[in-house]
Amino acid sequence: MASEPDSLPLHECVFSGDVRRLSSLLRTHDVSKKDKHGNTALHLAVMLGRKECVHLLLAHGAPVKVKNLAGWSPLAEAISYGDRQTISSLVRKLKQQAREQMEERRPNLVNALNQMGDFYMELKWDFQSWVPLVSRILPSDVCRIHKKGSSIRLDTTLVDFNDMRWERGDITFLFNGDRKPNQSLTVLDNKAELYQRVRYEETEAEIEDEVDILMSSDIMAAQMSTKSITFTRAQTGWIFREDKKEMVGPFHSEFYVINGMLLESRKRREHLSEEDLQKNKAIMESFTKGSTQGFDNNGESPDFPLSVDMLLNVLEVIAPFKHFSKLREFVLMKLPPGFPVKIDIPILPTVTAKITFQEFAFRNDIKSELFEIPSYYIEDPNRFPDL
Repeated sequence: MASEPDSLPLHECVFSGDVRRLSSLLRTHDVSKKDKHGNTALHLAVMLGRKECVHLLLAHGAPVKVKNLAGWSPLAEAISYGDRQTISSLVRKLKQQAREQMEERRPNLVNALNQMGDFYMELKWDFQSWVPLVSRILPSDVCRIHKKGSSIRLDTTLVDFNDMRWERGDITFLFNGDRKPNQSLTVLDNKAELYQRVRYEETEAEIEDEVDILMSSDIMAAQMSTKSITFTRAQTGWIFREDKKEMVGPFHSEFYVINGMLLESRKRREHLSEEDLQKNKAIMESFTKGSTQGFDNNGESPDFPLSVDMLLNVLEVIAPFKHFSKLREFVLMKLPPGFPVKIDIPILPTVTAKITFQEFAFRNDIKSELFEIPSYYIEDPNRFPDL
């Protein structure tokens, strides 16, 4: 926690509690600069309990979603410290910064979607486990994605999958890039004929509920190390070895093995009472298995018509929903040449998701009505409480 006063004047002000000098320096100094431990001035202010410094740094845009070398964010440190007011301030700022970052990326995202050809795509999710018999009960799903202009429609039957529990349904996600942010994302429940706008901002009650959960749960730090990852061509044959190739749907694919993907999970619970520990023991049990080593198969197709960059633009829209964020994290890694038409991704310590891009076609006959809410659907702002 030692400061470096010569090169980090903001850290020095926080360390000494000099609020007046900190206020002056914030006009000219980088509020996101880190010390040798990876701590920003906000990290330090939270760890030392300097509440005035915390609020001053937040007012000047100190980043909340940033981790130190130990993998902890200022919010994680605040939860450990246990001051509710500070935790609430950090959560509000975190939500605000996430919205601002999305708005900064939004024009480029919409422009990229408009420049991309319109298409129809299918990707299949198969959830599997190495635990005997578990794979038999895990779900699968085929997601259908239509894209026209800056609009995307995703249809799925797997509403939610979390902690070995899942919910089936008939759900559609609509993204309309030409609409205002608070009207651009909509979820349809096609069975109940209801729709819900995805809330752009949380209510005070929702913020306070989130703080309640944070203060009574383990503090988790999960990191995927990509530094040691290597891609090697998968081999086939017993005597005469050759590179593995296979047809994945209509696409000629080359197979790679991903070695050295390390998933590291750590937790802190010094802020919890014995009652809190009992409450969340069952919930957190599946996440306390320490490090796991992932060895995944990756089918690469050089002739797939969609590029990885195009896929990332599509995932930028749908990644916030459920398991798609895992797919986007994986595709962001430096992949070998070609398009990853079949991927195995660890979702939980005992569960892997196999994603297969089984159909893709550029089309100029996709109808605009697909991206509209049917007139007879009724709005229900509470149909999907987690959105």
